[in-house]
Amino acid sequence: MSLDNYRDLSSGGSDVNAGFQFEFFCTNCDRKWKSPFQPYRRGQFSALLARFYFMFNGGAQASRVSTNLSDMGSRGAKEDALNEAQARAQTMYVECPHCHQGVCTDCFDERQGACPACLAKEQQQNQVRQAEAAAATCPNCHAPHAGGRFCGECGFDMASTHKSCPGCGAMALRGARFCTDCGHSF
Repeated sequence: MSLDNYRDLSSGGSDVNAGFQFEFFCTNCDRKWKSPFQPYRRGQFSALLARFYFMFNGGAQASRVSTNLSDMGSRGAKEDALNEAQARAQTMYVECPHCHQGVCTDCFDERQGACPACLAKEQQQNQVRQAEAAAATCPNCHAPHAGGRFCGECGFDMASTHKSCPGCGAMALRGARFCTDCGHSF
């Protein structure tokens, strides 16, 4: 598992302050963690040589030589520093198995095995599935309904939104249990 939720704060090349540092962040909240600064000694040494050479010889060639010297091993050193920082960050961040985003251990729901964004998406999908299942059943007898105006089990009129009172003929909403005009039960 490699965490991709980081920002590179490294200062490379031939610089006196050359080194590697990475900032990891939670994709759900604003929790951040910075890896300890790892100095890049070859870059620092080449920067000191370039300054020393520039002071005594005054040539622009010194900067090219020092840059080439520092760049020779910087990629490998940076990868090693990143791997070490990721190993430390894995104690504080978890990669969600669904969306593969890095979230902090406080945000990750171990019981559900997902991050808050995936849990919300799953809950929304469950609500849609329940609504679709409810639409495919008869509201009167709850039998499966494949379509059509009337229920195949009880004969309920699926298209009507109102019903009429058998006592007085007044219209009432489909869910009403008693007539609002005469009090007759449906």
